[in-house]
Amino acid sequence: MSENRKHFAATEKMAILRRHLLEQVPVSELCDEYRIHPTLFYRWQKQLFENGAAAFEYHSKGAQDAATKKLSSLEEKLARKNEVLSELMEEYVKLKKRLGMPRAELGPAGRARCRGRLPAPLVSTGRVAAQAVASLAGHPLQQVL
Repeated sequence: MSENRKHFAATEKMAILRRHLLEQVPVSELCDEYRIHPTLFYRWQKQLFENGAAAFEYHSKGAQDAATKKLSSLEEKLARKNEVLSELMEEYVKLKKRLGMPRAELGPAGRARCRGRLPAPLVSTGRVAAQAVASLAGHPLQQVL
């Protein structure tokens, strides 16, 4: 049967590598003791040497604080922008509803097309307007008392 795999924490890996490097314990003894394959041990050692320089890098706390402050100010600015946009959209929708409702029954603005030709404007006064409406409706002009 196969054995369950053991997952080592970073501190455990460092302890194993330290025993080999400082105490000169042979790799074969460490591998037998911790039941790991030698290729795994050498992979850990390679990772340690490749990433070991990161432990000696100087990390300024001021640079991290400045980045944190900038990030928080940008987040606040974005939140304020979203608030303003939502208020403007709400006002826009209210205005659109208020202005658009009475004219909804009239249809779109402009002139209506009638078989490829434009009829006379629907909004005018006098007898000419009445004749234009009557011709569009298909009824003769009648006087209403």
